[in-house]
Amino acid sequence: MASVSTTMPAATFARPNPLRICFKEAKYEFLKCLRLPMYSVSTMLFPIMFYVLFGLVMGRQTIGSISTSVYLIPAYGTFGVMGASLFGTAATLAGDRGLGWLQVKRASPMPIYAYFLAKVVTSVIFSTVDVLALLTLGVAFGGVHIPTLVAAKLVLTLVSGSLPFCTMGLAIGYFAGPTSAPAVINIFYLPMSFCSGLWMPFMFLPKFVQKIAVFLPLLPPYHLSQLVFHQVGAGQGGPILWHWESLLGFSLVCLGIAWVGHQRDQKANG
Repeated sequence: MASVSTTMPAATFARPNPLRICFKEAKYEFLKCLRLPMYSVSTMLFPIMFYVLFGLVMGRQTIGSISTSVYLIPAYGTFGVMGASLFGTAATLAGDRGLGWLQVKRASPMPIYAYFLAKVVTSVIFSTVDVLALLTLGVAFGGVHIPTLVAAKLVLTLVSGSLPFCTMGLAIGYFAGPTSAPAVINIFYLPMSFCSGLWMPFMFLPKFVQKIAVFLPLLPPYHLSQLVFHQVGAGQGGPILWHWESLLGFSLVCLGIAWVGHQRDQKANG
């Protein structure tokens, strides 16, 4: 009887789709943050709460030539964008590093850039929701009348301005521990917000604080807020390009710091 030889077909594997991987990573990162009340509630609650208290209750007063309800949309919009970006990147990155989850991600077939991109996308989504919520409150209850094109530019500017704070969050996340990260974030977040005129109109701040704020890369919330204040007629001067250049320069510095932290982690973990 003739022997019959059989050969098993070679296994074939589909090549992973980078876009699909990035989409799934961003989806689950967003769901994770959405289910964390300390992140999702706090990043939404504080800007809205402050706007209701000071923008709607005191909305009939004026700051300069515009109403308080209009003036505080850029101010608390910048505040909300900054908080969503810093806590969405720094706190979660520090937590993942502390749990060893970042090492698991490196060992998986997933490209490491998908991990960071997911955090940025999540921060941008929460930032967009913050800004739209403030605009909705202002229009519905604060008597705010902003042309559609101006409102669209304001949202786009604030959402784009979240990216420098995402890079800042990555830099903090690589050097802060999982338990100390929220405190470290607040050390930067709260003083920078105050000195940039987000809690108190910039013209009412002490003169030495105003001089610190306009120093090129030191206070990115100042530069972002001035870009959106300019759109509603409340800017304090300075070329628009200068503000964008300051934000870009700050982002590059933070990316450099994050890269140093990334390289340090790789060497420490072999």
